Amino acid sequence: MIAIENIYKSYRMGNYKVQAADGISLQIQRGEFVAIMGPSGSGKSTLMHILGCLDKPDDGKYLFNDLDINKMNDNQLAYIRNKYIGFIFQNFSLLSRVNAFKNVELPMIYGNVPGRKNRINGILDSVNLSDRANHNPNELSGGQQQRVAIARALVNDPHILLADEPTGNLDTQSGKEIMEIIQNLNQEGLTIALVTHDPNISAYARRIIHVCDGKIKSDEIRKNSVTVDKQEIDFDDNKLKGKSKENIFNFMEILDSVKMAVSGLLVNKLRSFLAMLGVIIGVAAVIAMISIGQGAGKNITSRIENMGSNVLTLFPARSRGPGSRVSSASGGSVSLKLEDAAAIKKEVESVKNVAPVANRNAQVVYGSKNTNTSVYGTQPEFLEVRNFKVAEGYFFSAKEIKARLKVAVLGRTVVEALFEESEDPIGKNIKINRLRFKVIGVLEAKGAGGWRDEDDQIVIPLSTAQKRLFGNDNLNSVYIQVKEEKLMASALEEVTGLLRKRHKLREDDEDDFMIRSQAELLETVKSTSRTFSMLLAGIASVSLLVGGIGIMNIMLVSVTERTREIGVRKAIGAKYRDILTQFMVEAIVICVIGGLLGIMAGIFSSKIMSMIGGWSTLISALSIIISFSFSLIIGLIFGLYPAMNAAKMNPIDALRYE
Repeated sequence: MIAIENIYKSYRMGNYKVQAADGISLQIQRGEFVAIMGPSGSGKSTLMHILGCLDKPDDGKYLFNDLDINKMNDNQLAYIRNKYIGFIFQNFSLLSRVNAFKNVELPMIYGNVPGRKNRINGILDSVNLSDRANHNPNELSGGQQQRVAIARALVNDPHILLADEPTGNLDTQSGKEIMEIIQNLNQEGLTIALVTHDPNISAYARRIIHVCDGKIKSDEIRKNSVTVDKQEIDFDDNKLKGKSKENIFNFMEILDSVKMAVSGLLVNKLRSFLAMLGVIIGVAAVIAMISIGQGAGKNITSRIENMGSNVLTLFPARSRGPGSRVSSASGGSVSLKLEDAAAIKKEVESVKNVAPVANRNAQVVYGSKNTNTSVYGTQPEFLEVRNFKVAEGYFFSAKEIKARLKVAVLGRTVVEALFEESEDPIGKNIKINRLRFKVIGVLEAKGAGGWRDEDDQIVIPLSTAQKRLFGNDNLNSVYIQVKEEKLMASALEEVTGLLRKRHKLREDDEDDFMIRSQAELLETVKSTSRTFSMLLAGIASVSLLVGGIGIMNIMLVSVTERTREIGVRKAIGAKYRDILTQFMVEAIVICVIGGLLGIMAGIFSSKIMSMIGGWSTLISALSIIISFSFSLIIGLIFGLYPAMNAAKMNPIDALRYE
């Protein structure tokens, strides 16, 4: 079954070279019970590690069921350890964070064995621990812990059981019970190789090998070997060869890894929460910042959309030098007149309506209250073109314009500034720049936001504004409503041509007016809003990166603390991929839970900022998806290095770690 020939193994301890195995040769047949004895430092444990495929010799030949172990890669060795070798250690080497059942289950998980529950319960019952299946190792006595270790070693029906000082940490009675179990296993045909320095323990064996200074000093057969069935042991060579490459992940493996990761995180709740905290803060910050940016953008765009996306705004221009013209709100060589607006409506076929506007800022007084606001002189078409509605009273008509009546329609902000909450403004007289106006209506509120408050305005007849209030016939702007949004480009071109003709501009003259498309403005604002949101999200993402560094730090500490655990997992068959998956899943679980908590915190923060600060916020599904996905990527990136460190560990070095 096992044949080793001229095995050499040495270690470096500082500047000294220790020859742990110096030309050892031996064979172990099926059904034997072999005790390997020797003083401390004799090389007996090194021999056991080589037999168990935990360590490789520097030189020599090792055949296991006629297969050359030296030619196997790490995955094949892991398969051998998992399927054909059972280990019992002096210090039990149980995983402290899981119960007895889960400890026994581990080899079956790494072996992808289905239907595990009945098998595990049966094994635990055979070592009289069926009533302790749900107890953690710290709730068991030393003898019980070693029986759990025996159950774990037997659960995959190994061909050989390797026991390294199995009674070294037990009292006499417990040690006797353990050795009786091992002896019974041998009598049932299981091959046993046991390392001990105690003659009372070696007395159970039928063959005793004495090792000293890395060499076999004696090999004594005390009794005849137990008779076993000579049929070939089930050894699937094809399966072993298939282990030369990593297998594809399957759902059960991932599920088992998630379960182990969650149970591990629950053991160190505070540390796990602190690792999550960076992710929670990062995700919450990203969601909150994006919601602020999108809320502000939505507020501005909604106000522009309220004015209509099929509206062109015409401004006059004034000269600032030869060949240079800029938009002008007042003063300079104003080029727009009421006749221009009338011509546009009459001659441009794609235009539905126009609303000429003359506006100034003015002081408005009512009783003891006053406010500074924008006063717009316009025509009745203003309501339709600018998408306003009258909430109270009525809007002036052509009749009031013709008579130049001093009537006014107030925005909601002006009403709140001048009148008490219970006071009806309709019919009241207010003073605009000392001229008395009668309030005939109140506009429906559009809400404040963006760069201006659409409700902070007073609308009066254009003729009244020009002749009685402002004292000139100039227009500050003309709102042009196009019949359909698809006609915006042609309307702009037609209006431009008409005005150049009316203003008698030569071909090489610059326009003495400017036309701004509401659709273009809307797109510009949307683009700016997206950029602003991305900037805020980028700033907030820094906290996610910091959280990722925190996760890496925690995982590196965890890998160091769990070095022996990693060694145990590899000893019972965990491959590189299994350990990598284990720690990667732990990092991802931290980020998933942290991400979910961060989403809730981000939504809550956005609502609080909206309530307390009065900020406009908009929580979108996209911001949640982006922030959560980013947290997962953080988990993958920052969890990879610690996971690779864990997966690369040599099993024997990990088991020796103190």
